[in-house]
Amino acid sequence: MYISTRNSGLKLEGKLVIGNPSQSSNLSVRGKYFRLCGKCTLGKGSGLEELEIGWGFTYFSLASLRPAVSSLRAISVGLGASFGEDGLKLLPSACPLLESIVLYFQEISDSALTSIVISLKHLEELALSYCFGDITLQSFKFSIPNLRKLRLERVTRWMTNEDLFVLTQSCPNLTELTLVGCAHLNSDSQPIISSGWPGMISLHLEECGRITENGVASLYGCVALEDLLLRHNGSGIQKNFLLDASLKFPMLRLVSLDMCDAKEGNFDVPEEKEEVRFLSIVKISRCKSQRCSLGRELAPVHRETLVMFWNGQNFTNTLLKQRL
Repeated sequence: MYISTRNSGLKLEGKLVIGNPSQSSNLSVRGKYFRLCGKCTLGKGSGLEELEIGWGFTYFSLASLRPAVSSLRAISVGLGASFGEDGLKLLPSACPLLESIVLYFQEISDSALTSIVISLKHLEELALSYCFGDITLQSFKFSIPNLRKLRLERVTRWMTNEDLFVLTQSCPNLTELTLVGCAHLNSDSQPIISSGWPGMISLHLEECGRITENGVASLYGCVALEDLLLRHNGSGIQKNFLLDASLKFPMLRLVSLDMCDAKEGNFDVPEEKEEVRFLSIVKISRCKSQRCSLGRELAPVHRETLVMFWNGQNFTNTLLKQRL
């Protein structure tokens, strides 16, 4: 487990229980790392503001730390941790000042999420990545005016355009949105996004149905965009999109695309900085098709990514095998 604090006076005494007591744990205080074996305890008033937890951490671990996490502002629960519904429901009362909650591979439910969004009045960031359990639109029907960052990765496959509109009403002040795996969305989602969140700064849409099947013109209402990712949302993006985007989105710094979405099979890439204004980084991924042993065509997999970076004088191109 990693623990960080902005309080330089943080003092650790006793023993901290992290999963199996026989295993060592990582403790981070103001950037300094300590290897701890066995156990240690954090007392009341320890000043913890950020907490990242993983393997072996359970609801009971959180309950034992309750006196020390009352001033917690950010928590990230990763792979190997097992909070469960009881742990999530405990967060609002144990950590009433939370501003950021990030959950990876955790069991979630409508009742747990409802408790979080209703009770945590300071919540500004909510990320649910590859979590499992049954959640519905009911979790997002409540007003969350302070929420600025929302990431839903493969947890809301059921989301429709109507559900997306409800989200714009309950979270009207979002500036960063990531949706992955929302298979029922289509091109009508674009005007909902641009009219509902005209001040959007970062927008990531991946494997979201057919959002870009008819191009991306309706997204141009998000004039404040600085970071845009569009991947596997429908092959309707025009060849000259990068040049158009730099004009329509005057603050755009970073664009990530995939050749699978190119209407004509590729994109025109800028040669001069003047053509794309503030755009500094362009990432264009390419996939390769694959077939199973029976000859059936499977979903394409990533092959390579072209990264174009403005170094102050010209664009440099780098071809990477990694998916960025």
